[in-house]
Amino acid sequence: MSHAAWPVDPGAIAPFLAAIVLIELTPGPNMGYLAGLSAVEGRRAGLVTIAGITAGLLAYMLASVAGLTEILRLNRPLYEILRWAGVVYILWLAFDAWRGEKPTDWRGEDGRAWVHFRRGLLANLLNPKAALFYVTLLPGFIQTGHASPTMQALILGGTHILVSIVVHGAIVLSSDGLARRVIATGSSPVSRRLFALALAATAAWIAVETGR
Repeated sequence: MSHAAWPVDPGAIAPFLAAIVLIELTPGPNMGYLAGLSAVEGRRAGLVTIAGITAGLLAYMLASVAGLTEILRLNRPLYEILRWAGVVYILWLAFDAWRGEKPTDWRGEDGRAWVHFRRGLLANLLNPKAALFYVTLLPGFIQTGHASPTMQALILGGTHILVSIVVHGAIVLSSDGLARRVIATGSSPVSRRLFALALAATAAWIAVETGR
């Protein structure tokens, strides 16, 4: 099978995978939020949050393919509005975690699943670096002589989303054991306040990191 028959350049696959794995393993707001949430509320909360984060990544990936996120790159005031909205939102999550009560039973019809999905989605959509991720990363791996640039972007972007699911899932599953110990010892309120402080620190980190 000739290289031209591949939808993407086969020589770009390994470097692309290496780049996205490195990016996903670099500590960031999604990683910290998922680890803290799963440690406090358990695996199901983390997995549903992953679904929300993934939906946000998919939305930005499709928006970048359509050229919509280029508007954000060229419009600094809009970028600033989005990044400060993200900082405020994470601070609100920190406040909510600080005052929150012990999580209710997941089998109860309390809408907890939707809450976690929505929070994961919004936390990702309000991160301007996530919006510009595909704009800055994908063009370097799209080559002529293969599928259309749009198709290549969709394939590479979809690959990144799959890798992110695997990495995020590993974080949630590794944190779930801690959650069980926390609940068993009855120290959940203390853990939630530590989680709130970690979220506040994450908001400060986002404010600095996205301002560069």
